[in-house]
Amino acid sequence: MNDTTGKELTFEGSTVRLGTSGYSFDDWKGPFYPQGVRKGDMLGFYARHFDTAEVNSTYYRILSPGVLRRMVEKTPEDFLFCVKLHSSMTHSRDATEEQWEQYREMLRPVRDGGKLAVLLGQFPYSFKPTPQNVDYLLGLPEELPGDTLAIEFRFDGWYDKGLLQRFADAGLGLVSVDLPSLGHLPPRVPIGGRPVGYVRFHGRNAEKWWEGGPLRYDYGYDRAELKSWMPALRWLSRQSDTIFLFFNNCHGGQAVRGAEIMRDLLGGEAGE
Repeated sequence: MNDTTGKELTFEGSTVRLGTSGYSFDDWKGPFYPQGVRKGDMLGFYARHFDTAEVNSTYYRILSPGVLRRMVEKTPEDFLFCVKLHSSMTHSRDATEEQWEQYREMLRPVRDGGKLAVLLGQFPYSFKPTPQNVDYLLGLPEELPGDTLAIEFRFDGWYDKGLLQRFADAGLGLVSVDLPSLGHLPPRVPIGGRPVGYVRFHGRNAEKWWEGGPLRYDYGYDRAELKSWMPALRWLSRQSDTIFLFFNNCHGGQAVRGAEIMRDLLGGEAGE
């Protein structure tokens, strides 16, 4: 794999930030990382190939500011992070004010370092478009003032033009997704685009999807599947100056391969 440090990727006039959903995986040794790499050296190696990463560990626990400070120190000046909201903010939705404050404090080193791009709120399939849930989403920007917040849905009932427009008008970003074609999962269409375009590629493992767990993301995209996203990315490029593309099919390092195929496609399409 080529070192891509300092090589900005553009498409249809927009800057594209391309990366994976997490980077610290033991089963990436061999497919991506050298076999003997230490956990503490993974991010530095990753940042030589990608200019952004999603931080998914913050979904499981609110980290100390020192952990994120070290992440900032291990990455180049132009590297950006997209940080996931804690599960208490998206799944149980019972976060206390203390938890919100701890989360905001956790972000301080990334924000101060100029490397905080987007906060990602991934909501579960069970999260349905009730009036109460709509109000919850519209209230999120008050908890995270000044930050760009993007929300991802796993239930297709949210894909209502009126609802999506309400969220956009409230300043919420909307995440487009690539998922298996299963009942009530969202379609593979672009949504949102402002203030940033944001797409997450989860894989299309329909057989394992409802089982949950890591095998849900055991899927390798082929070139044709990713090329089918080019019209959607062109649409997103007309909405925003920046598009984030993240591969979450992390099982066995397949996310890295998908990202590399996408990089090649974007480079070829931009040159056509």
